[in-house]
Amino acid sequence: MSHTAGSSISASLNQLTVNETHSSAPSIKSKASEMDVEKQNKPVDAAPEAKPRWWENKSLEDKPLDGMYGWAVVISGCFMLMFSMGCVNSYGMYETHYHLDQFPDEPVSTLSWVGTLQFGVMNFFGIPAGIMCERFDTRLVSFTGGVIMAIALIIASFCDDAIWKLIITQGIVFSIGAALVFIPSTSIPSQWFTKRRALAVGIVVAGSGIGGLWLTPATRAMIDQLGTPWSLRITGIIIFAVNTVSSLFMRSRFKVQSREKVVDFSVFRDIRFSLIFMGAICGTTAYFTPLFSLPSFAAQVAGKSDDFGTNLLTIINAASTLGRIGTGEVARFYGNINTMATCTLVSALSILVLWLPFQSGGTLIACAIVYGLFCGGFIGLLPVVMADLWGVQRISTIIGLLYMANFVGTMVGAPSSGAILDNIGDGINYKPTIIFSGVFMLGASLFFMMLRFATNKKIFKRV
Repeated sequence: MSHTAGSSISASLNQLTVNETHSSAPSIKSKASEMDVEKQNKPVDAAPEAKPRWWENKSLEDKPLDGMYGWAVVISGCFMLMFSMGCVNSYGMYETHYHLDQFPDEPVSTLSWVGTLQFGVMNFFGIPAGIMCERFDTRLVSFTGGVIMAIALIIASFCDDAIWKLIITQGIVFSIGAALVFIPSTSIPSQWFTKRRALAVGIVVAGSGIGGLWLTPATRAMIDQLGTPWSLRITGIIIFAVNTVSSLFMRSRFKVQSREKVVDFSVFRDIRFSLIFMGAICGTTAYFTPLFSLPSFAAQVAGKSDDFGTNLLTIINAASTLGRIGTGEVARFYGNINTMATCTLVSALSILVLWLPFQSGGTLIACAIVYGLFCGGFIGLLPVVMADLWGVQRISTIIGLLYMANFVGTMVGAPSSGAILDNIGDGINYKPTIIFSGVFMLGASLFFMMLRFATNKKIFKRV
C-alpha cells in the first residue's frame, strides 16, 4: 500500500512537470519571437542608408509645401519656358527669312519641317527626359538642356548653305535640349504645391506664351538689323545665361528612387491614363490649326491685311497666357478635370461656332480671344491632372509618357490640316480644315469628360 501511494505521488509529480512544460512553451516561444523582433529593429543591425551621389536628387521633403521655395521653382520654370518654348513659337520669323532670302528655291513644306520637328522631337524625347529627371539631379538635367539649346542655335548660325543642316541643328538637336528643360519645368512645380498646384503650373506654362509675345518681334528686329546668323547666336547666348541661373532652383523634393523598370508602361492598364492619353492626342492634333491658319484665313478669305493676321496671332498668344494662369485659379473651386474638359469644349465651340460660319473681323477677333483663353487652360492643366491622379513622385516619367501623345498629335495635326487645305480646299477653302480642327478638339473634350466620370461618377463632385 505504501508502494502504491509512492507510485501515485510520483505520477502526480511527473504529470505536474509535463503540464508546466506545456504551459510555458508558448511563453518561451513568445519571448524568443520578441527577442528576434528587437534584434531586427536594432539600429546597429540596419544597413546605413546610402547617401545620394553628386549627380542625384537629394531629399527636400522637410521643406514646407506651398512655401517660398516652391514659388522660386515656379519663377525659374517660367523663365526656362519663356526662352525655350518662346524660341520655338518665334520660328515663323526665321522661316519667313529662309523662304524669302536664304533658301528661295526650297519649298515651304521643307522649311516648315524645322518648326514641326521642334515641337515633335521635344515631345518624343519626353520619356528619356522624364527618366533623367528621376535618375539625376533635376538641376543638372535642366542645365544640360540649356547648354544643348545654346550650342544648337550657335552651330545653326553657321549653316547657311543647306537646309538639312538647319533641320538637324535648329530642328532636332535644339528640341532635345528643349525637352530636358520642358519636362522638369512642368513636372517639378507640382511637387512643391498642394493648394495652389494648378495656379503654380499655370504660371510656369504661361512662360511659353510670354516668350512668344516678346521674342517674336525681338527676333524679327534682330534679323532685320543684324542678320539671321547673329540673331541665332544672340538668342543662344541669352538662353544659356537665363537657363543657367534658373536651373539652380529647379530642385526635386524627392531623392532618386531606384526601380527595376526604367519606364512603367503598366500605367496604360489604368483606363484613366488611356482616356487622358487619347484626349491629349485629339487636343494637340487640333491645337495648332488656328495658330497656323487663322492669320492666312484673315488675309485670303476675309480680305484683311497681313498686319491684321499677325495681330490675331498676338491676341491668341496673349489670351493663352492669361488663360493658363486664370484657369489654374478657377480649377481650385471647379476641379482640375472639370476645368480641363470645359476648356477643350469651349475651344471646340470657338472654332466651329465663331470661325467656321463667319468671315468678319469682329468674329475673328472674338474667336482668337476665346480660343486663346481656353486652349491655354487645356495646355496648363494637363500636368496638374497627372499629378492629382498618379502622385508627384512618378510625375516626370508619367508626363514623359503623356507627351508621346502630344508627339503623335503634333506630327499628325499640322501636316494634315495643311494637306486638307491644299487637296480638299484647293488652297482657298478653309472650311474642311476648320471642321477637322474643331472635331478633333471636340473629341478631346469627350475623352476628358469620360476621364472625369471614370475618376468620380458623382455629377456635381469637384474633380
